[in-house]
Amino acid sequence: MMRVQYFFSWLFGRPGLMTPETAHEPQHPRFTSNIREFEQLIGYRIHNTDLFVRALVHRSSLQQRHPANVSNERLEFLGDSILNLIVGEYLYRNYPRAEEGDLTQIRSRLVNRKALATYAKAIRLADFILTSPSASGILGKGHDTITADSFEAVIAAIYLDGGFAAARGFVERSVLGALTTGDVVTSDDNYKSMLLEHAQAKGLGVPRYTIIREEGPDHDRTFTIEVSLGNTTNGTGTGKNKKAGEQAAARSALEHLRRDMNAHS
Repeated sequence: MMRVQYFFSWLFGRPGLMTPETAHEPQHPRFTSNIREFEQLIGYRIHNTDLFVRALVHRSSLQQRHPANVSNERLEFLGDSILNLIVGEYLYRNYPRAEEGDLTQIRSRLVNRKALATYAKAIRLADFILTSPSASGILGKGHDTITADSFEAVIAAIYLDGGFAAARGFVERSVLGALTTGDVVTSDDNYKSMLLEHAQAKGLGVPRYTIIREEGPDHDRTFTIEVSLGNTTNGTGTGKNKKAGEQAAARSALEHLRRDMNAHS
């Protein structure tokens, strides 16, 4: 009888019955004791805690205590599909003149492992991932693979817990926001190099970058950076790190210099 209930619970997701993935759910006291903090970091109110426990469980922590399907790997698979759909739809709607190859390239840069690790770092995901002691040492050094995979698993957990709109909101805040902050470069343009080349060609000297403002908590800082040529401020930009802020400032300076050139031509 229990086998029959077990099967139909898995097939139809009936409440009150165990599923194959929750029948042996691993314990994660670090997450459950700080669930409200985690909710604030991801901007979502959790209903089914077990889903997020599983999303944060790396297979290295299971060893022989739990079946393999309670790690975050299945959620990672689902989250990857959801992420690509949301980003693909956004690019399709907001870049109407871009060719298929360009859209693919932009999406790739937004969802590659390095980019996902950057988003994971912004919400301090590494603080909540459950790993083995040996893998924990790797995680502490910034191992991109574990944090990137867990980020995708969290997307899937939000989707299963709150629906597509909730998952879309999380992706828009975490991933698509990078398009406007400059945290992820979506083209081959290096505005700092372009500005340096322009300045040297015109005899304007070497651009100088200055941080004029830092805002936000330590895990979510925003840098406002000013770039100057000689004694003249030529551009200002913001980013979630200094490199992104400098790129944004250089782009602003180039646009300013080009407008001046056009005005005097």
